[in-house]
Formats: sequence, structure tokens, C-alpha cells
Amino acid sequence: MSSKQPSPSSAATDTVQEAKLQRHKVTGDVHLALRRGDTVLYGQRQNTGFEDGEWHLPSGHLEADESVVTALIREADEEIGVTIKPDDVQFSDIMHNSSSGGRVAFFFTVTEWQGEPTNREPEKCSGLEWFALDALPDHMIGYCRVAMKHVADGTSFSVYGW
Repeated sequence: MSSKQPSPSSAATDTVQEAKLQRHKVTGDVHLALRRGDTVLYGQRQNTGFEDGEWHLPSGHLEADESVVTALIREADEEIGVTIKPDDVQFSDIMHNSSSGGRVAFFFTVTEWQGEPTNREPEKCSGLEWFALDALPDHMIGYCRVAMKHVADGTSFSVYGW
């Protein structure tokens, strides 16, 4: 009996197939910097199991078949009850974040909207508060703090935790 060795070309094919199986799939988040003058609206997290007690922008996950702008508008309505027109959404920063499993976070700034922001998810948010861009809250999720410094500086790309 003879044992057949894999040919060099089949070994290369196996390596390529393994690489495809290990390819990272990106999860996207959207984050809303709702600006009123030089202040931005933050919510204080509670009962989420992630960074409870910390301040964070209204945010959420990108759903299947949803653009980042559509996701931002949906999250703004769900979390704080404001209506945003797509033309009023300004891109501010994109962050590749290793602390959240390699997610890509899209940060947008909105200065015009309809409605008064209200806490529509009191089970997840203990309150809303406006903070100046140059006086961020002490207890704030780290990657959000870094992104907001980039937004204030006009830098539109950031990485966190790598």
C-alpha cells in the first residue's frame, strides 16, 4: 500500500480555505453626538451589564439591511424620542475598537432635530445630561471619550485598544 501525500497545490488550497473560515466579521455600532451649541447629550447607563453607571452617547447596533444613517435615526427615536432628517446627519468619526471584539463604531453629529430629548429607555438609562465638548463627564466609557476628543479635534478616524 502506498500513502498518498497531498500535492502542494491542494495544501495551498486548504490554507486559503482555512483563512476564509477565520475571516473576521465586523459588527457595526452607531453613536449620536446630539449637539446643542457647545454641549452634547449623554445618557447614564444602567441595567445593561456593560459599563453601567458610565455616561455614553445615544447609540445602538446596526441591523441587517440598514444603512448607518437609518440606524442612527432609528436609535435616536427609540432612545431619546427625537426625529432626525437624513440630510441633518454629519459623519464625525469612525473607530475600530478592539475592546468590543473588533467592532466598527460610526460617530455622527446632529445639530438640528425635531422634538425635545427625553429618556425613552429608563430601564437602560438612569438619566440624560448635556456636557460641554471640552468638559466630558468623569465617568464615561473609554472608547467614547477617545472618539469624542477626535470629534472635537476634527479627526475622523480613530482606533481604540489595539
